Amino acid sequence: MADLMEAITSLAKRRGLAFPSSEVYGGIRSAWDYGPLGVELRRNVKGAWWRTMVQLRDDVVGLEAAIIMSPRVWQASGHVQSFTDPLVECKQCRRRFREDHLPGMAPASGHGGEGTIEAGERRCPECGGELSEPRRFNLMFKTNMGSVEDEAHVAYLRPETAQGMFVDFVTVQQTSRKKLPFGIAQIGKSFRNEITPGNFIFRTREFEQMEMEYFVEPGSDEEWHEYWVNARFQWYVDLGIRKEKLRVRPHEKDELSHYSKATSDIEYEFPFGWSELEGIANRTDYDLRAHAEASGEDLTYFDQEREERYFPFVIEPAAGVDRALLAFLVDAYGVEGAPSASGDLEKRTLLALHKDLAPVKVAVLPLSRNEQLAPTAREVFDLVKPLWMCDFDDAGSIGRRYRRQDEVGTPLCVTVDFDTLEDRRVTVRDRDSMRQDRVPIAGLVDYLKERL
Repeated sequence: MADLMEAITSLAKRRGLAFPSSEVYGGIRSAWDYGPLGVELRRNVKGAWWRTMVQLRDDVVGLEAAIIMSPRVWQASGHVQSFTDPLVECKQCRRRFREDHLPGMAPASGHGGEGTIEAGERRCPECGGELSEPRRFNLMFKTNMGSVEDEAHVAYLRPETAQGMFVDFVTVQQTSRKKLPFGIAQIGKSFRNEITPGNFIFRTREFEQMEMEYFVEPGSDEEWHEYWVNARFQWYVDLGIRKEKLRVRPHEKDELSHYSKATSDIEYEFPFGWSELEGIANRTDYDLRAHAEASGEDLTYFDQEREERYFPFVIEPAAGVDRALLAFLVDAYGVEGAPSASGDLEKRTLLALHKDLAPVKVAVLPLSRNEQLAPTAREVFDLVKPLWMCDFDDAGSIGRRYRRQDEVGTPLCVTVDFDTLEDRRVTVRDRDSMRQDRVPIAGLVDYLKERL
């Protein structure tokens, strides 16, 4: 399975999906830049989430809150006091580890959870040296606002997007005129000073979240929690992830975050094992109550039918763009045999991404760089590029160009050949079946719309 992870990482760099940041200076640990294809893939993942969670619903609205918020937000939410991990350090090689991620430990118990290692087992997994006693390490990035660096000007880079939706709850509810149950959705950057980032883009210190806070009447929260666990599981299946590679794992009581009544993780079987893809938490009314008490503002909801005010309970589906992207890449990646132009069987790398996620939807491939073909090929490209993200590739043999498109997941390739000059037809090749259809240029857009 490690070989699969290496293959994915290699493909990502080779084809401009993702590669180390600041690489000309030796890189910086666990920071990745997304190249031309990676940018498109990320946009498609976020677009698919937004379409499902906001566009196709009438009970969810969007928000884009500031990254740097009042430090009082993080004090009230408990992050200043509780957003910590247990850190141990090797006394010999000075490597640092999360204690609850060391071999033989129970699964991570959420931020703020404690782990224990028997004294005789307290050994570094890298060099075998003795490990220090654990100490609490706060994961928030601290900075200063303004020209003076002192405690009065301390600010934090947000560790989650959720708190913006809580402090803006009343404003959003009143301006959108939504009644319970309703949700506020947000996609945005978050920052966590992880002790042990790694596994390519799975765990990074700078990442993007897709979160939704769904506000419900107290007493209906358990039903809605189950609803959103099932709905979010199905989202991944609908976008092509094999069902047998997914599972739902409810948290044990000692794993729950300080705000959670119940949390279930949707996990994916990555090459490095089963790991969290998305968490769906029942946050009760913890956050609204905490911010109301700390700010002195009324953050309750007025129920007109019951003629009373109360704090709604909140169900939170929280997913990472980068983790979702990695799962889609891993699940879509494969190497299979394919007939070459000579009829011999050769291997092709195939990224069988769902059509909604594919970075490039259509590739236009003139059979050669012949100057007679160029105008017609450009005509076809100009016809389709306003509708879909397209690529124009005229370098190398047609078989090699098909392979290039296969390994980045392009669903359809349109070939312009010399017969096109006579009959005004092009050949459309399907990525998965490799079926080829001869289609009139005049009907090409309708043909592609049926398949994309």
